[in-house]
Amino acid sequence: MLDFFPEIEPYNKGFLKVSDLHTIYFEEAGNPQGKPVIFVHGGPGGGIDASYRRFFDPKLWRVILFDQRGCGQSTPAFELKENTTWDLVEDMEKLRAKLNVEKWSVFGGSWGSTLALAYAITHADKVLDLTLRGIFLLREKEIRWFYQEGASFIFPDAWEKYLEPIPVNERHDLVSAYYKHLTSPDLGVRSAAAKAWSIWEGSTSKLYTDPEFIKRFGGDDFAMAFARIECHYFINKGFFKEDGWLLKNVDKIRHIPTWIVQGRYDVVCPATSAYELHTQWPESQLFIIPDAGHSASEPGTKSKLIEATNFFGSKSY
Repeated sequence: MLDFFPEIEPYNKGFLKVSDLHTIYFEEAGNPQGKPVIFVHGGPGGGIDASYRRFFDPKLWRVILFDQRGCGQSTPAFELKENTTWDLVEDMEKLRAKLNVEKWSVFGGSWGSTLALAYAITHADKVLDLTLRGIFLLREKEIRWFYQEGASFIFPDAWEKYLEPIPVNERHDLVSAYYKHLTSPDLGVRSAAAKAWSIWEGSTSKLYTDPEFIKRFGGDDFAMAFARIECHYFINKGFFKEDGWLLKNVDKIRHIPTWIVQGRYDVVCPATSAYELHTQWPESQLFIIPDAGHSASEPGTKSKLIEATNFFGSKSY
């Protein structure tokens, strides 16, 4: 079983102004002459964490990480204006150009898999290979499963807390109800909704519930960015032209070497999405981890992801 590489500090940090409103934070770690890889974090709105650098052998990889619009160290915090999938896709291109990267590997999990796929479909000529985890295709059935009915049957105790901020007469459409609360002018209303939304995901992300993980999700600034930006994307259906847009455009990327790593008991992003993606894209490699939920830090998932980065890190194209 493979484990994280040792802790490592960035050798370069900076900010990139990507619009009149937004500035994104980025950092580089590992080997400046190594194979470049862009780490695409989850959420949307999750931000990066120091542990994310540790999926990559620092001798092989030039690891590039960034906070997407509105979260982490990017500014303005929690901002929903000019914050769409396609803005983020082009932010990645601006960052690639700034860092003088011709082509790079792309690594993303959960929402990061969504954005990685959207980027690859749009800029297939810039992608060397893809490592995807906890597949989320941002379809209506996936949103409904986790935020309206489905996952609620598995975690009824956590679900009860998720429902608390929403009046009974608004619970027929919880994403819309949450959006109203998360964009309320009342800070108290926004804060209560943000914590409940975020803690719901933190409570369901691992095969075994992790109190420290839940505590991180319930932190004030993290929860506000995570909940507001996620709900904004979900009520706007990911800003895709049609439901299932990513699956319908797989032909544009089927030549790109790809590993898909999926927890068997992932409640947040159930394995059916990974399976459908692989069925549509048989050239990809699908690995279902038998003892894992959604989180990238669970032992089996972590090990397979590091196996993937070791495999792709040794490849030259």
